[in-house]
Amino acid sequence: MHKLVQNSGSMLWRKAKKIIPGGNQLLSKRAEMFLPDFWPAYYNKAKGCEIWDLDNNHYIDMSIMGIGTCVLGYANDDVNGVVIDAVINGSMTSLNCYEEVALAEKLIELHPWAEKARFARTGGESCAIAVRIARSYTQKDKIAFCGYHGWHDWYLATNLNNNKNLDEQLLPGLDPAGVPQGLTGTVLPFNEGDIEGFKNILKNNDGECAAVVMEVFRHSEPDLPFLREIRALCDQHNIVLIFDEISSGFRLNLGGSHLLWDLIPDICVLGKALGNGHPIGAIIGKADVMDAAQLSFISSSYWTERVGFAAALKTIEVFEQQNVIDKVSATGRALRNGLLNAANANNFTLDILGIDSVLILSFASDNTLLIKTIFTQEMLKRGFLASNVIYVSLAHNANIVQKYLDAVNEVFSLITQAVKDKQLDNLLQGPVCHSSFKRLN
Repeated sequence: MHKLVQNSGSMLWRKAKKIIPGGNQLLSKRAEMFLPDFWPAYYNKAKGCEIWDLDNNHYIDMSIMGIGTCVLGYANDDVNGVVIDAVINGSMTSLNCYEEVALAEKLIELHPWAEKARFARTGGESCAIAVRIARSYTQKDKIAFCGYHGWHDWYLATNLNNNKNLDEQLLPGLDPAGVPQGLTGTVLPFNEGDIEGFKNILKNNDGECAAVVMEVFRHSEPDLPFLREIRALCDQHNIVLIFDEISSGFRLNLGGSHLLWDLIPDICVLGKALGNGHPIGAIIGKADVMDAAQLSFISSSYWTERVGFAAALKTIEVFEQQNVIDKVSATGRALRNGLLNAANANNFTLDILGIDSVLILSFASDNTLLIKTIFTQEMLKRGFLASNVIYVSLAHNANIVQKYLDAVNEVFSLITQAVKDKQLDNLLQGPVCHSSFKRLN
C-alpha cells in the first residue's frame, strides 16, 4: 500500500495555485475535487489505464480517464503512430492538411443526416461555434438550453438572471463574473423531461429563440418522447436544434448516440473521445444551417493544426476495427455487478447510475462528500486513482477490474465498520473534497 504523504505532485499543486488562477485550466482536474492535500495532481507518464506520478508512484486510473477523452486508453499505440507521423511531417504549415477533408467526409458518412462540418479544438468553443451558426442562420438571439455546455459567455449568461439557473444542469455555484450584463435574458434554461417548461419558454419568448442546445443524455438513456417533442417544436418555431454530444458521443455507439434512436438534430457537436486525448472538436450539421457560418467570422489558426485530425481519423478506425463500444460496455457491466456485490457483502449503501461505459457511484448518505473523500483516500493508498465516476476504457482489462474490485471490497468494509463504530471522521486524513466550483485561495 502507498503511504498517504505530501508528495511532489501535491506540493507542486500548492505552488500552482499561487501563480495560476484556479491552479490549472480545468475544474474537473483540481486536486480539491478528489483528495485535497494528498492527490498526486501531476503525472510523468501514462499508458493504457496506468499513470506514474512525479515520484514514480504507479496508479491504475479507475476514475475520469482524462475526463472521458481516452476510450482507447492513454497513449494508444495506433493513435500515437499517426500523431508522431503528423508531427514529423509537419503539423502546421501555410497549407491545409488533407486529413481535415477526410475527417469531414468520415463524420458525414457516420451521420447520414449531416452534410457539412466545421472543426475546432475544444468542446466549449465547439458549442460556442454551433450557437453562433444558429444565430447567424435564424437571425435571432435567444438560446434555450438543457444540460452542461461549457464556459463561454453565451451559456453562463443564464446566471445573470438568476445565479442558480445552472445549479440543476451539472455544476452548481457558477458565478457569471465577467459576462456582459447586456446578455441578461438571452439564455433560457429548462430541465430534462420538462416539456411544459420548454413550452413556457416558447410562449414567453415568441419568435425570439435561435436555438435549443441540449444533451441527448448524461446519466441515463434518453427520454425519447421528450426529445421528439422538442424536435417537433423546434421545427414548428424555426429553431435550430443542437445536440451537444461532446460527452455522450462514442460511448454508446460510433459517432453520436442520437443515431441509435433516429433522432435528427440540425447541428451535432462532437469532441472528447473523438481524438482519444488529442484536441479536436467537430460541428456537423445540415447544409443550409451550416452555410450560415459563412455569414459570420468564425476562424482560428490552430483549428487547422494537423494532429487532432489525424488522431480522430485513426481513433474512428480503431473503434470500427476492434469493436470498442461492445468491449467497453461489457467491462462496465462487470464493474457495475462487482461494485454492487461488494456493497451488498459489506452492507455498504451504494447506488450506481449512468450507462455501462460511464458509471456514477452514488454514496447515498448524510455524509456523502465525506464518504466519497475517504473512498478516494483509501483507494489511493491501494494504488488506484478512484472517485465517484468511472470512465471505462479499452485498457481496463479483466485483471485490472478484479484488482480494483478486491480493493473496493476492502475499502467498503473499512468504511462500514467506521460508520458502525462512529469513527468515520477519524478515517479522513485531510479536508473533505469539493463538490462544485469554488474559488481557491
